[in-house]
Amino acid sequence: MSDDGNLVVRDYVIIGGGPAGVQLGYYLQQAQRDYVIVEAESSCGAFFRRHPRHRKLLSVNKLYTGCSDRERQLRWDWNSLLGPEDDVPFSAYSREYFPDAGSLARYIDDFARRHALRVLFQTRIVSISRLSHGSAGQGKGEHGHEGYELTAQDGKRIRARRLIIASGFTQPHIPTVDGIELSEPYTEMSTEPSDYIDQRVLILGKGNSAFETADSLVSTARSIHLVSPQPVEFAWRSHFVGHLRAVNNNLLDTYQLKIQNAVLDAHVDHIRREGSAYVARMRYVHNTEVEDLTYDRVLNCTGFRFDPSFFEADCWPEMRSCGRLPSMSASWESTNLTGVHFAGTLTQARDYKRTSSAFIHGFRYNSKALFHMLEKQDRGIAWPGQPVEPTADALSRAMLERINTSSALWQQFGFFCDVVQIHREGGATYLQELPLEYALEHPEIYGSECFAVTLEYGKNKLTDPFNQAGRVVRTDVGHADDSAFLHPVVRHYRAGELKATHHVIEDLASEWIEPEHVNPLRAFVGEQLGVAIPLVSDIRELHGARRGRAKSKVG
Repeated sequence: MSDDGNLVVRDYVIIGGGPAGVQLGYYLQQAQRDYVIVEAESSCGAFFRRHPRHRKLLSVNKLYTGCSDRERQLRWDWNSLLGPEDDVPFSAYSREYFPDAGSLARYIDDFARRHALRVLFQTRIVSISRLSHGSAGQGKGEHGHEGYELTAQDGKRIRARRLIIASGFTQPHIPTVDGIELSEPYTEMSTEPSDYIDQRVLILGKGNSAFETADSLVSTARSIHLVSPQPVEFAWRSHFVGHLRAVNNNLLDTYQLKIQNAVLDAHVDHIRREGSAYVARMRYVHNTEVEDLTYDRVLNCTGFRFDPSFFEADCWPEMRSCGRLPSMSASWESTNLTGVHFAGTLTQARDYKRTSSAFIHGFRYNSKALFHMLEKQDRGIAWPGQPVEPTADALSRAMLERINTSSALWQQFGFFCDVVQIHREGGATYLQELPLEYALEHPEIYGSECFAVTLEYGKNKLTDPFNQAGRVVRTDVGHADDSAFLHPVVRHYRAGELKATHHVIEDLASEWIEPEHVNPLRAFVGEQLGVAIPLVSDIRELHGARRGRAKSKVG
């Protein structure tokens, strides 16, 4: 750590005081590491003081869950950050199921101040460049690169051995459409419904921001059209919460019931002004028709993107082909900039539209995992783990306990795993909450033999998830791999090579404690370890009584 007038030198510099930067800062603070969070605004969580524009969050704040276990409660608390067991939860800030965005901004800022995180407020970074070899005050770090120099708008310089970009999506994504400048950006459009009375409105985009905007205008606009080349994707079908949520899809009724609104699958070739109106040329996706349609307003609700413009030309990060996200490794490190990592919504580049890394309830676990990755890489500190007896009973008991309580495996389904290391010299170690891809890239983690435990949706998704025809029944454990809903999957690896996979049959209450869950898992673990296992009646015979549960089942 070094501060010299206008120069600040830190081991870790986090750009962005949003929920991801604050979450990573919490873990660095607890470990007494040399870090600073750089925030452009005067408070943490400032993004949520402006967005979403209609001020309702889509993140669940479920107060009544029937359980007192804080870890399990986090399965249905999508806003709280990870902290000590007795920390103030987000539910102390809002009682609403879909809260007001302002309450989240207050919560994030209070979390940072309550835990005395080191934040440089009102420090807007305008330039990031590589440090040359031997730069004053910045030696070559243990991780083998020179580091980076950041320049703020006020002239302050900050040097980082490791740089973590947690700035999120800060720029609107502007589609390539001739005349797009005639549209009103989501960040600037009026959110007052009376400003749209009796108007014909075209909304570019079919995501939640587009539909929340449309929903707010249903009572005042004459007609509303939403357009994009891609059809609507529903969250209840894809299990990706960034797809269209039911709370925003009221406009679909008005389309199918002929109430002057429409949802179009089309390319917009161009937008032109004709007098006081706008004409948009639609080229439809499902036929060869081209049509000019006239509107009074065109609103651009096509989402946001990462803005890398503060990087100088000598250290420009590689981007994914979509151009909206940086390219990164399984440890969320830039693929071409050593020592530059990403946190927060940017980490969705590794599980794009598959799980929850774009949202607080997913990336809070990514920030925790990134901390352990940095500890391991910079200080040789092994991933934390607990010893467990290398017997089928003990391993099954440990797996089932985590399966029934873990919030990380629940939220980051199919992406995060627990790893049970089986040691050649005897004994076993249980590691929690690693990205599966990361674990399988590191021999010191997967070792000579291990089990990986995940929660996953079925690969063969039902065409209609509300039509249960053909769905596996609870007694048919021989076809547990046909489970469509979220269920545990345990994989056995030797030297990183997959040897066997076991699916624990799905359960309506998502509590895997009964014979159809316990016995097949114990038998699988025993078979992989080369031992025969007697049957038990339920998990209580392995691990003490758990609370009561509803007996209804999927079937």
